[in-house]
Order: sequence, then C-alpha cells, then structure tokens
Amino acid sequence: MSEWKQKRFWSDVTVSESDAGFQVLLDGRKVKTPAKSELCVPTQRLAQAIAKEWTAQQEVVDPTTMPFTRSANAAIDKVTVQFEEVAAMLGEYATTDLLCYRADSPAELAERQAKAWDPMLDWVAETYNARLMPAAGVMFRAQDENSLKKLQNEAIQFTAFELTGFHDLVTICGSYILALAVSTGKLNPDEAWEMSQIDERWQEEQWGEDEDATEHSRLRRASFHHAADFLEYCSK
Repeated sequence: MSEWKQKRFWSDVTVSESDAGFQVLLDGRKVKTPAKSELCVPTQRLAQAIAKEWTAQQEVVDPTTMPFTRSANAAIDKVTVQFEEVAAMLGEYATTDLLCYRADSPAELAERQAKAWDPMLDWVAETYNARLMPAAGVMFRAQDENSLKKLQNEAIQFTAFELTGFHDLVTICGSYILALAVSTGKLNPDEAWEMSQIDERWQEEQWGEDEDATEHSRLRRASFHHAADFLEYCSK
C-alpha cells in the first residue's frame, strides 16, 4: 500500500496577526500543528517564512521542504510542553563541551584546536564569569559546578521558540559554547560551523575526502544554518 500524502487544497496563503502572535492562513483557515494546536508564532518574519513554504508547495505537500514549519511545530508541540526538561538536557552539553576535549596528538591538530577554541573559552569566562577547562584525550573531565550552572542558566532565558532553534544548534555541532556564540552574535553560523569541524577537516587532509561523509556534513551544515535562522526569526 502506498503511503498517504497530503495534497495541496488551498489557493491563497496569508499571514494574520492576533493577540497571541502571527498565524498562517490557507484560504482563510488557520494552519494546525500535528498535535492539532494552532500554528501561532511570535514574529511576523517567522510567519512569513512559514507562509512562503506553504505557498511553494505543489500538488503534493512535501514536509522536507518546510523546515520553518517543522521547527515551529516542534516549538509548539514538543518544547513548550517540556521546556524545563529540554533546557536541562541542553545544559548537560556544557559538561562535555566539544571545545574542552582536545587531541593529545598530533601536535599540529592540537595547535589548530587551541588556536580556534581557546579564545572561545576565554569569551565564555569573560562574558558569563564561567571558566571551562580543556583537557587532552577523551576521558571525562569534571568542570567547575558554578561555571556550569551559570552557563546552563542561559538556556532557560529563551522562549520556547528560541530554545527550539538553540536546541538544534547545540545538538548538531556538539557545543553549547558555539551555540551560545551564535545566539548572541559573537560568531556567525559559518564561523561556528567551521570551528566545530576542525577534527573532520584534519581527517580529510590526512586521508582524503569521503563522499558519504561529505554529503552527511553538507546536510548537517544546512540544518545548522536553518537553526540559526529560526532562532533569529523568532527573536523579537
């Protein structure tokens, strides 16, 4: 049996403002999330991005071409209803942040990591009064609890929509610090992504490019950039 797919049934896509925010209307009817909640978003810019995705649909709706819609659905149906749990889960990334785990060899790779990542640890220490210490190798290194609490507290300052974008930034690149840097404008998404890929770039230089790995990286990079855009679009 072939999988059922939703067909386009609307002609007109518009954005409407309400007391709760901004809604996307299909022929005047409100778009609903998969959990049947109203798809109401905090900013007009985000609503317009979602409306553009619905406008672009052809005969059959393709959810894979609707990243802003999917992220808004996740913010409403998932993050809003378990906000504290999501924030706490993301905070755990700070305990084993990518930037704190360095290669013990070769020296060239370790130097490359230090050159890129040490300034980010300094930025976190200066901005949040939270010093995280790097360690060589993959063995767990406990960090200062006060520093961790200060960093983890940043996640609960977000709205549910902002936390949705922040969640994807953290989980895609593996670094709470780089996600914070993007969310505050310290780094742009390209800069943060390249910092997260130092090990991968090194491997490519040593062993050559692997087509499957390159394609996987391309998709993750696109998702990372979307997360940054979503976070920006939903911030008032």
